[in-house]
Amino acid sequence: MSHVVIARYRTAPGAQDEVLAHLAEMARASLGERGCRGYRVHQGTADDRTIVLYEEYEAEADFTAHCASEHFQAIVLGKVVPLLEHREVVQVAPCGEAAV
Repeated sequence: MSHVVIARYRTAPGAQDEVLAHLAEMARASLGERGCRGYRVHQGTADDRTIVLYEEYEAEADFTAHCASEHFQAIVLGKVVPLLEHREVVQVAPCGEAAV
């Protein structure tokens, strides 16, 4: 069963391009991690300061290892988070027949 993480960010005014550049670097690094099935970055169409990440891992332990990685610490915590007004992270798992 997979472990999915959805993160929703609201950037500080004018910071969205810098955040997206950092997240592109983060996606490249994350896709090389053991257990990372996908790392997709999305930008809001009505509000370009809204950034949504969709991450999929083989197991919750893979996500835990992701959060402990040097690139997560340096890029997300060190560069991205200081440029955000708001950050929400939700961890979810597929539900029965609705998970097709």
